[in-house]
Amino acid sequence: MSELAPAPRRPIRELPDTLISQIAAGEVVERPASVVRELVDNALDAGASQIAVRLLAGGVRLISVEDDGSGILPEELPIALKRHATSKIGSLADLESVGTMGFRGEALAAINAIADCALLSRVGGQVHGYLLEGQTGEITPVARSTGTTVEVKELFFSTPARRKFLKTDATELAHCVEAVRRHALARPDVGFAIWHEGKLVEQWRRCGDLGSLPALEQRLADVLGADFVARSVWVDFSTQATPGRPDHAPVIKVWGRAGLPDAARARGDQQFCYVNGRFVRDKVITHAARSAYEDVLHGQRQPVYALYIDIDPTRVDVNVHPTKIEVRFRDSREVHQAVRHAVESALAAPRAGQALAHAAAGVASPSAGSARVSERGETPIPAAGLGNGPDPSERPPTPFAYSQAPMRFDAPAGHRVNDLGALWASAPSGAAASLLAPAANPAAVEAPAPLLAGDWPLGRALAQLKGIYLLAENAQGLVIVDMHAAHERIVYERLKAQWSAAQDGACLPSQPLLIPAAFAATPLEVATAESHADTLLLLGLDITPFSGKTLVVRAVPTTLAQGDAVELARSVLAELGQHEASSVVQRAHNELLGTLACHGAVRANRHLTLEEMNALLRQMEATERSDQCNHGRPTWRQISLRELDALFMRGR
Repeated sequence: MSELAPAPRRPIRELPDTLISQIAAGEVVERPASVVRELVDNALDAGASQIAVRLLAGGVRLISVEDDGSGILPEELPIALKRHATSKIGSLADLESVGTMGFRGEALAAINAIADCALLSRVGGQVHGYLLEGQTGEITPVARSTGTTVEVKELFFSTPARRKFLKTDATELAHCVEAVRRHALARPDVGFAIWHEGKLVEQWRRCGDLGSLPALEQRLADVLGADFVARSVWVDFSTQATPGRPDHAPVIKVWGRAGLPDAARARGDQQFCYVNGRFVRDKVITHAARSAYEDVLHGQRQPVYALYIDIDPTRVDVNVHPTKIEVRFRDSREVHQAVRHAVESALAAPRAGQALAHAAAGVASPSAGSARVSERGETPIPAAGLGNGPDPSERPPTPFAYSQAPMRFDAPAGHRVNDLGALWASAPSGAAASLLAPAANPAAVEAPAPLLAGDWPLGRALAQLKGIYLLAENAQGLVIVDMHAAHERIVYERLKAQWSAAQDGACLPSQPLLIPAAFAATPLEVATAESHADTLLLLGLDITPFSGKTLVVRAVPTTLAQGDAVELARSVLAELGQHEASSVVQRAHNELLGTLACHGAVRANRHLTLEEMNALLRQMEATERSDQCNHGRPTWRQISLRELDALFMRGR
């Protein structure tokens, strides 16, 4: 048997500059949209107020980005196409506090290595501009106004293998438009225009100064549509500096607009996050925003939002990837909490009350209109007042207390049982039972402050339909309420408040398994189970290592005793490994309380008196997130008089 011949020795040698640039281009330039993003970054850094993007064949044949910025001096034009040449940074201190969109100094060199590139620029005060041919290095004087134009022709002409991986012209054009759209959402002070094959595709005019809230709202409406603004709420949240910290933690500001749960989509294609004006894709921010929508979204729906985070540049690292779309935070937990609290606070206020406040002021509220968007997508006339509301002399209804709990299906006929008391009668004694016991006592539940009859956003109860829906009349028209979903949210929010007020360390009730479930685990899962043993016990899970590669589940939460113990253990360990333990515990608590609220709320076919109906409406107006139940289903809908008139063809 002949032996294999040894591999020939390969000498170590330096690569030519052209090949180095082409290798670097593979990281920076993925498709024409990558070139558009880099060139628009440079235009914004140059102080442009108007940017025009012209494309041919989806950007493959031509990409031209023209701006009215400060321009480039003729002696600096050749340097601009060299690798690692930039005007943005000059020292390590500048790199650690980047305040510009670009800073790496490799985009133009990478583009010039794989395409035919030309720079045309004029600085203010010069008689004419200068044109630099990227392939030859020749500079010639030309006529141009102040600013810069970068032309990129025949993308990937020097690397034809990469060109084969591009999609159709329409697909590449869509990616280019999306790249410009992301910039436009963050810069309402800049006008953008996109041309393709000589035709204007998109145009967003300058709306106002940077940092102006009206300008930002106008730009959001122009780019994402007026429906996005109408079906979203304003987010404005700041964290205070932590006293006593040596680095004097700066304030984190989170602002923008968060879409209402009703506006959620099947895909997450309208989720925009910006850090110091830079569009980013960050797992910390995405997870924080998603967790804020946890108990107001139905199923796997994805929220929509445009969030802007302002933070000290020294506390965020933007030099993570050549595309600059990924960032890392020095304190990711701090950012996570700020984003979550910002979105949660914006979504918490009941929209019925917001509508009333804006109607009383005579102002049309986007959030008020969003609460009244019909299923057909029509936006009814906003409230102009409550002149046809209930009589102000009418006595406010008594609070809808837990003593009015519905009849249980297993109770004898004619005998009413308080659901929460019955639910916990057979539950394990301890912290949970003692915590929730006061909820069954009407005197222990603090009723919301009664509103005057003329101030009722959800109006006055009229009747009950099929034992499921409540019908009420307000100034805008007809309000339809799902009484079970509405009361479920009320009970859920009160249980959460009581749980938060309980003593720390209360464990979820658990049930030992008759036959412990063993499963093969990864080293990370074993390490997570050992390091988070106390957290797992708080969740009602008893997971112990059996060997270096095996874990055993000996107990699970009582409410999940019939589920798959192994799948439950794997999912919890994955959550603990990725996120902080406290958030996992809080989510598990909320899931259990949501189950209790669902069983404790009024059921279908429970007939209520008008006083009970009005009391339920009043508590909805005073309860946070009462527009959705904790499963994400809507609790009420508004049908305007205009829609009712259209149904009966009145005025036609």
